[in-house]
Order: sequence, then C-alpha cells, then structure tokens
Amino acid sequence: MPYLPMPLPLPYEESKGFWAGCKRHELLIERCMDCHVYRHPPIPVCPECQSWNKEWVKVSGNGKVEGFTIVTRALFPGLPVPYNVVRVELEEQKGLLIIGNVIDCSPEEISVGMPVKVTFEDITPDRTLYYFKKAE
Repeated sequence: MPYLPMPLPLPYEESKGFWAGCKRHELLIERCMDCHVYRHPPIPVCPECQSWNKEWVKVSGNGKVEGFTIVTRALFPGLPVPYNVVRVELEEQKGLLIIGNVIDCSPEEISVGMPVKVTFEDITPDRTLYYFKKAE
C-alpha cells in the first residue's frame, strides 16, 4: 500500500466533490459552467469570469510532472523517507495543476516533463487517496 503514515486530508465544503470522485476512483476537477475554465483546488468563484456557477467534471488523470521535490527528512515520526511530492499539469488545460505523489518509481526516475497517470488507493472504508504512476 503506497499510503504514507501521516494524517489523512480533511475534506472541506468546496472539496467534497473531489473526494467523492476519488472514492469512486474518478479524478473530478471543478470547472466553471460559464467560461469552462478548470480550477484546482476548488474555490467558490471562478478566477477568470467571477461566476459562481460550477460543476465537477471527470478528467483523464493524464498529465506531466511540472515540478517536484524529494523529501529526505521525516515530517512525522515513523514516516519513511525518501518520498516525493510532485506538481502535475493535467492535460485538460494548460496551467491546471494538482499536487500529489508518484508511486512505484524511484526518486532518480522522476523528472520534469515525465508523463504520469492518476491511480487510486482505498485507505479506509470511507477514504480513498489519489496518486500518480509513471505513464507508459
């Protein structure tokens, strides 16, 4: 199981649709219903057109590593290091970024521009986390 022994993310009102999608093993991203711009993390008002009209849209989960870091110092007791934190630009829209971890990949293999694909792991009966894997 790739889950790191750290606190689980706590959903907040605007992110409940995102986490519900993860539970179904779907990557949902909020999109403005008026100008069709995706935004992540979810926020109440569209930064492009200031519309309050929004919807959750299933996206492919395909993207490229836009930036990353390798963490070598445990932030929580018992947390195995090293681990990575990546910023992925999703293919649906230039500038649509999501933070995550690449699993099944050594730190030396991760590079800017590396293609990745989302995957999901059921952590508890009511919580599913998303990760990225190196795309073929």
